[in-house]
Amino acid sequence: MDAARCLSRLQKLCSKAEYCRADIYRKALKDLEGDEEAAAKVVEALQAEKYVDDARFASAYAREKATLQGWGPVKIRFQLRGKGVSDAHIAAALEEIEPEKAEARLAKLLEAKAKTLKGDPQGRLKLIKFALSRGYDYDVVKKMVQP
Repeated sequence: MDAARCLSRLQKLCSKAEYCRADIYRKALKDLEGDEEAAAKVVEALQAEKYVDDARFASAYAREKATLQGWGPVKIRFQLRGKGVSDAHIAAALEEIEPEKAEARLAKLLEAKAKTLKGDPQGRLKLIKFALSRGYDYDVVKKMVQP
C-alpha cells in the first residue's frame, strides 16, 4: 500500500474512533510494510490535521474505562502508559474523573462481588484483591472493605 492510500484509510479510521499516536503508528507501519519513515510522515500528517491527538485520546479512554468498565485510576494510568501516552496527558485525563462517582462505582462493584462471596472465610481478602485488580488505590479500598 502506498502512503496516500494508507493516509486515507487511517483518516477514515480516526474519524470513527479515538486512537493514540502509538496505535496509529503501528497501523501505518503494518500498512506500509515496515517503512518507518513513511509511517512517521503519515502519523505527522494525521496529527497536523487533528485526526490524532493523545490528549483527546487519553481523556476519552479514561472516561470510557472509568464509566463503562468500572476501572480505577491506577489501572487507567497503567494502560495509558502502555499505549505510550505522556504522563502530562494521563494526569489531565485522570483529573476529569470525578472521585465521588468513582468511589460510588467501586462501592457498587464491591457490593455485587460481596454477594457472591457470602460465607467465604477469605471474603474480605478476595474483595480487596478484586478492587485492586480493577485499579483502585489501596487506601480507598481499605476504607470501603472494613471488617
